Amino acid sequence: MEGADGPGDARRALGRLVEAVLASRGEANAVFDILAVLQSEDQEEIQEAVHACSRLFGALLARGELFVGQLPSEEMVLTGSRGATRKYKVWMRHRYQSCCNRLGELLAHPSFQVKELALSTLMKFVQLEGEHPLEKPKYEGNYLFPHQLFRLVVGGLLSPEEDRSLLLSQFREYLEHDDIRYHTMQAASDTVARATDGRPEVPLTFWNNAFMLLSSVSLPRQESTLSSFYVKHTELSDKWKVVHLKEHRKAFQQMWLRFLKHQLPLRICKKVLVIMHDSILPHLAQPSLMIDFLTRAYDIGGAVSLLALNGLFILIHKHNLEYPDFYRKLYGLLNPSVFHVKYRARFFHLADLFLSSSHLPAYLVAAFAKRLARLALTAPPEALLMVLPFICNLLRRHPACRVLMHRPRGPELDADPYDPAEEDPAQSRALESSLWELQALQQHYHPEVSKAASAINQTLSVPEVSIAPLLEVTAFEIFERDLKKKGPGSVPLEFIPARGLLGRREDLCAQHFTLS
Repeated sequence: MEGADGPGDARRALGRLVEAVLASRGEANAVFDILAVLQSEDQEEIQEAVHACSRLFGALLARGELFVGQLPSEEMVLTGSRGATRKYKVWMRHRYQSCCNRLGELLAHPSFQVKELALSTLMKFVQLEGEHPLEKPKYEGNYLFPHQLFRLVVGGLLSPEEDRSLLLSQFREYLEHDDIRYHTMQAASDTVARATDGRPEVPLTFWNNAFMLLSSVSLPRQESTLSSFYVKHTELSDKWKVVHLKEHRKAFQQMWLRFLKHQLPLRICKKVLVIMHDSILPHLAQPSLMIDFLTRAYDIGGAVSLLALNGLFILIHKHNLEYPDFYRKLYGLLNPSVFHVKYRARFFHLADLFLSSSHLPAYLVAAFAKRLARLALTAPPEALLMVLPFICNLLRRHPACRVLMHRPRGPELDADPYDPAEEDPAQSRALESSLWELQALQQHYHPEVSKAASAINQTLSVPEVSIAPLLEVTAFEIFERDLKKKGPGSVPLEFIPARGLLGRREDLCAQHFTLS
């Protein structure tokens, strides 16, 4: 700012300009000087200008000195024959609009302090515009909210060029208010729906920003809690959609459906699936609408399929989803990599639930038990300590499969009828085979694995063994546990105690050597 030697001088100069504009309409042109400082290259001057604009337009909004209604063009009003007061309000409303647009641009400023200040100022204007609307109500008691201004804020947060995670973390505090959360869902839904308009490829940065914003939205469990409003109202009307949890659920559902309809990057898809069962499905108005996304994810294979299992389980168990060939695809997920993926514990927990029904056919359960036993031959010890009790539990639930444990006239190993390459468990011929793999694992180098594999040598106990404590066992934990074990005392090396340095008299050493 010209004539200002430092931040203090700029603050005082801007303060005088604000006082002049608020004191007299004749000094209105001083607004241009304030807005000019917003364009400065100096970070401290920008911050002072933002504070000045916040004070100036906050006061003008509260005093009702901005034009209310559909804003006409500035040239049309100034050249017309309308009164001076109307011309002033229209002119000042345009200056206010210019200020908000510039604050939206400052959300991309290199300095985080400037970004944070611009965000808080815009949200202050949102609150003031809500309390002093700049549009005329269509009827008495009509709910008004500054949608245009708020979309500017949400659009700035969902930048396709820059990671806005820090700014989004600051925005989370506003999402605690019910009205802000509701309008955030609507604005984000519109922005995400237009993400691919005119773009051959959407940058990963946009999807990261969008996921962070969407995942920050958390709905209340009960409708009675919808009373925390950022924009203060003297009385809440039951006719307003924003006060009903049902409408919040609809907006939440539309927001996620519009996001998930896009071809998302694989890493974003994984992040969505991780929170799907806990943070998305319970809040949807119609959870069954997620079937398409979850089945597409389940068909991808690998870790994505493992993560999709959680959401599919909820839809199958609670919403009566019929998924053809579900167990065939679950069977296809059993490969050597399943013991090494990050989500191993979640997968086996869900697989245990899916195979818990006693109404499953014996050939299907036998196929799963045999496939797991075959994979166990090359699995690490920490996985074996969980897989072996898992197989034994399958045999406990389904007595018809216990023939796999004892088949005295079974074929030789080189003639095992089980086909590990068969994708259909019904055609794998597992029920004609035996679990010879478990007998082989009884010779495992780790004693705990050997002990777990020896469980088939005795009659299986009726109560199942809980695999929950074993799901998260790691190689480090096994190693630490082995280190803490106390070994036996001194190990005897001879059955006759030695006497003297050279041993007993009849020893060969004592016969040929003597101490002198």
